[in-house]
Amino acid sequence: MSRNSVLLTTAYLPSLAYLREVLRADDVLLEAQEYFVKQSYRSRCEILTANGTLSLSIPLGKHADKEIISRKRISYAENWQQQHWRTITSAYKGSPYFEFFEDDLRPFYEQRFEFLMDYNTALLKSILHILRVKKEIRFTERYDPKPEGLKDLRALPHFSEEALTPHYQVFSIGSTFVPGLSCIDALFNIGLETKTL
Repeated sequence: MSRNSVLLTTAYLPSLAYLREVLRADDVLLEAQEYFVKQSYRSRCEILTANGTLSLSIPLGKHADKEIISRKRISYAENWQQQHWRTITSAYKGSPYFEFFEDDLRPFYEQRFEFLMDYNTALLKSILHILRVKKEIRFTERYDPKPEGLKDLRALPHFSEEALTPHYQVFSIGSTFVPGLSCIDALFNIGLETKTL
């Protein structure tokens, strides 16, 4: 590992602060051997709509009380993909860059993935591709509670957004910036400038 390596958990449409950690790192390692944590950003994200902040959550199959994250399956008992895409479209179709990037992201709401980690990773790689960033993403092969030689951000429920530069948001009230949203909020509102925040 290089000096600038980061260890993260998987995340559904991760926050801008999470994306910033990925962009800054030379090596990105995703934790594939932890137990799944319910009601976390591993399977949910927040976007900004006309009615305020809204949480989008991927429904998951329940097979055991303790399941390794890389084996956590997505449930398609309800049509969550259609619901999520409609919500994202409704929230961001009026934003400056939605039409530029919608074709890159729509397939994730049409194609089925069996495992949450595979889905999240493919989505993250697509976001990096949109931003024209080449980054290799690797996975842990065993769980190490105290890894050495890297920045371990697995335990953080939220990443610090203090140093983030506020950006234009379609539904922000006045000039009030709403932090903690999925990185697609920045992507659709300010385009490739997202990687400079």
